[in-house]
Amino acid sequence: MKPRKWLLGLLAIGVLLACCWQKLLLLFDHEALIQHFDPMDPWSTGLFVAAHILATSIGVPGTLLVIVGGAVYGLIWGTFLSVVGATLGAISAFWIARYWLHDWFAARFSQSYRYRQLKGMMQKEALSCVLTIRFVPISPFNLENFLFGLTPVPFRAYALGTFIGIIPGTLAYTWVGVSGMQALHGQSLVPLLLALSLLALLSVMPILARRYRQS
Repeated sequence: MKPRKWLLGLLAIGVLLACCWQKLLLLFDHEALIQHFDPMDPWSTGLFVAAHILATSIGVPGTLLVIVGGAVYGLIWGTFLSVVGATLGAISAFWIARYWLHDWFAARFSQSYRYRQLKGMMQKEALSCVLTIRFVPISPFNLENFLFGLTPVPFRAYALGTFIGIIPGTLAYTWVGVSGMQALHGQSLVPLLLALSLLALLSVMPILARRYRQS
């Protein structure tokens, strides 16, 4: 890969961080997040989605945002807004990696057996692969976005698989936000425990499914 692309990429990231530093700090302040995102204000809702896109694009974990989305917007709207924002951010990160690193990565590992195997799998079962990986809610979502950009996975399969695949995990984390806020206001802890149990179940389901197929 040409050094010029590296320099342009680093410069773009540096400018983005400098312009958005205060907004990035906001992502780690739970109280400020709840104060900033008014569920009755369309501009505030747009800011929530934009924060998701920005965080995912530059690799900032968005789990806190998903939980806050549940606390502010409720289960249905919180899940929907988080899925849309995270998907758009994942698409942005995908294209960053594909534009700046894909050619170098493909040339560097073109003779690798594992790379050729991955390439064939992504061409034949791209959507299934993306769905399987996205389904696990505790997987390194932001890292996956960039890694997918290095592979030959078709963009359409990546975008669709990401949008559908993150719905269960996003729903579970949003439920944590909803039930956690209810628990803080003196309501039952049972919904929160159920939400955490759902997260645990989603995390182990791919392992259980793999063992079932092998048996």
